[in-house]
Amino acid sequence: MDLLALRHIWLLRPCSDGGTEYVCFRPGQDRVEVVEGYHLPPQMPLIKRRKWLDSAEVPHCRQQLEKLQGFKHGQPLF
Repeated sequence: MDLLALRHIWLLRPCSDGGTEYVCFRPGQDRVEVVEGYHLPPQMPLIKRRKWLDSAEVPHCRQQLEKLQGFKHGQPLF
């Protein structure tokens, strides 16, 4: 079974102001919700964008974020 089907995947990228940009992949029944946002504690997280992908699209999306945009896999922010 695919690990993505079992848990959320977090990709993180630090910002110069001390905050963190994040992308969270949240598995659903047939599709995966992708939430992009920003967090600077103690403020509430800011959701910038939300979209849904077919499970088959997730590996390519994750690869693009990691290789081209500098995100790295990490622990959940909240």
